[in-house]
Amino acid sequence: MKNQTLLLIDGFNLLSRGYFATSYGKELEQLTKSSKGVYTNALRIFFQKTFNLISQYEVTHLAVVWDVKKNETTRRLKHDFYKATRSDLPEALIQQFEVCKDALRSIGIQQVSVPSYEADDVIGTLAKTWCSNEYGHCYIYSNDKDLYQLLSKNISQLIGGKKGDIVYSFNHFQDDYHITSEQWIDVKALLGDKSDNIPGCPGIGEKSALPLIQLYGSLENIFEQIDTLDPKFNRYKKKLIEGQNLALISKELSAIICDIHELNEFLFDDLQVNIERTNLIAELNELEFTIKY
Repeated sequence: MKNQTLLLIDGFNLLSRGYFATSYGKELEQLTKSSKGVYTNALRIFFQKTFNLISQYEVTHLAVVWDVKKNETTRRLKHDFYKATRSDLPEALIQQFEVCKDALRSIGIQQVSVPSYEADDVIGTLAKTWCSNEYGHCYIYSNDKDLYQLLSKNISQLIGGKKGDIVYSFNHFQDDYHITSEQWIDVKALLGDKSDNIPGCPGIGEKSALPLIQLYGSLENIFEQIDTLDPKFNRYKKKLIEGQNLALISKELSAIICDIHELNEFLFDDLQVNIERTNLIAELNELEFTIKY
């Protein structure tokens, strides 16, 4: 099973980006939908992008990975403020999420989710396991920068953009940030994340977070050496001391779990790309749009 290519799609990242890109500035009644009233604006983008990726990267193994409900995750159960500020999703997006799952099941594209774990954790566990077995390269399709912490010589991230996708490799990351991918967790711990309601260390921003980790290597090392902190960081010393507990909690929340017990016996053979063409045509006809595949 050597020299194979695994593609892990962050399902909701792709679906929601497709939805908001095509719904911006539009009323609900202006969104495309089938004659049966099924909204399709996000679905069209989702399926076209999926098949483009399969072809472009000669994908042999594929999984669409989904989140569980935010209130059911291990992080939320331990820290009730985590993602608490996120608003409810539009009904048209929720509808397309359900339709998408049914269509993927019909056409033979495997989907993976694990109760109480987020999509990032499932992606992290599968990607690391795939590469530890030396099966080949793994591509992660997502615009979520949290996933930078997974980058390695055999794990790259595909980031969608207006001018096309960017293949963001481990080497690109090191050239941009001059730290290891694992140290990205420490940078995120200092910065926090407004979208996930992760506090970070108040008063520490982009100008100081990365240089601190570049110099000290980790959050823990910063606090161990706080009394002899480099003079160029003196203006942040008080903020670091006051924000230590929040920063450590933020590191815990930012770290992707890469050893989900429920996936210990996962069979990658089940992810081999084997599209049911007849069902694909039927699904596209039902949704009343066409894609190139």
